[in-house]
Formats: sequence, structure tokens, C-alpha cells
Amino acid sequence: MLKRERLNQILKMVNENGIVTAAQIMEDLKVSDMTVRRDLDELERNGKLVRIRGGAQSIDYNIDYELSHIQKSTIKAHEKMEIARYAASLIQDDETIFLGPGTTVELLASLISDRHIRVITPSLPAFEMLKESFEDRVILIGGAYRSTTGSFVGPLANKMLSSLKFSKTFISCNGIADDEITTSSMAEGELQALACKNSRKTYLLADIHKFNREDFYVYYDLYNIDELITDSSVSQDVLDHYGEFTKIVQTKGDEK
Repeated sequence: MLKRERLNQILKMVNENGIVTAAQIMEDLKVSDMTVRRDLDELERNGKLVRIRGGAQSIDYNIDYELSHIQKSTIKAHEKMEIARYAASLIQDDETIFLGPGTTVELLASLISDRHIRVITPSLPAFEMLKESFEDRVILIGGAYRSTTGSFVGPLANKMLSSLKFSKTFISCNGIADDEITTSSMAEGELQALACKNSRKTYLLADIHKFNREDFYVYYDLYNIDELITDSSVSQDVLDHYGEFTKIVQTKGDEK
């Protein structure tokens, strides 16, 4: 079987079943474990599927079901830290920044506890990381609590946010498809969109598995993002495509 045919067969299996194991692919296609690993890595780099432990998951799998906060934190943890480190390097002393909900943004929060800045966030995990060292320089936006992301949203949160201005805003998403940035919660999307509109510069933090993926609510336009920061494993084809909509910064894989 030619490589291209094999890749197409793997992609078909993943899309039809939602999740397939490496063992299933080995058995059905009569190939080695090493071949399956290489093929899955290539398909992920091209934004065709999501690698998970022991196999792969379809880009569109469970689009109507949002993963829990703990589940999200285990996906692409190394890549998320790459992104968070670069984002932290953009923050200057005395700035006022907004940190949106999301596990990548939480990693960013963990890296800036020694900075002399003001932070506004609806994210309870981010607030917990910063409250001891920041004292009166960190503000937690109140509202209705979403346990899935550990953030506060809704009319009260939006009202508070509407009167605030930021030097920089760092947001995340559940998916990016062409110029559309999507998430599963309308309330969470509205909150992040409002923060972007009230900020001098906006940064979208998105690892490889967010590309070519859609979720329920389109909350912002990629054209209006100043920089999309992604990890070192994203393929050139994906970078070229999304580079048509905004500036993309790709981190270096050897960053420590």
C-alpha cells in the first residue's frame, strides 16, 4: 500500500469512528507500530486529526461535548507551555493585561507571578496562582461560574469588563476554522470578545489541535487578532493558510 493511500485509510478510520487506537490501525492495515506513529504524527502536523494517548481522535469528535478542565489540561501540555513562555516574554512592567479562560492562559499566569503588572481575569485558576504575590494588582471578574473552565461569565462579568481598558489581552479558544475563532460557550465567547475590543493588542494562544476545528459559537474574527501564537509542531501548510488572516508566531521546540 502506498503511503498516501495508507494516510487516507487512517484518516477515514478516524473520521468514521471518532477515536481509533494505534493497535486497531496496525491490525487493519497490517503495518508496524513505528509506521502508525509516523503516519499519525504527520496527519496531526497537517491539522487532520488530534493525537491522543494510544491513538488518534477526529477533529470533529464530540463537538457538542466540552471536555472538563482537567481533561483539557492534559492535552498538548508541552506545546501549551511553549506558547505560554513566549506569551510571557511579551508582557512589560506596569502594563494592565487581561487573561481569558483556558488552560494555556493559566500556564501563562503561572509564569508571571514576579512581574510588576496589573492583571484582570475571569479565570479562578489564574487568580489563585497570582493572588498571593499580586495582592491588590489582580482583579477577579465576577459573574456566573462555569466549572468546565473555572471562569466567571455572564451579564455581571460583561458589565464590569465594559468599563476597563487593557494594554494586552491573551485569549484562547476551542477551535479555529479559516478566520473564525470559536468556543463552546456563548457567554464565555462574548466576554473574550469584549476584552479584545477594549485592548490595545490582542493575542490568541492556540496549540496544534485547535486548527481546522469548529465549535458552537464564533466569538471573534482572526483578522482582528494582532498575533496568533502557536507551537513548534504546526505544519507549514497550516501556518501558510492561517497566515492569510493574521500574523502568526511559532514557538521554538527547544525552548526551556
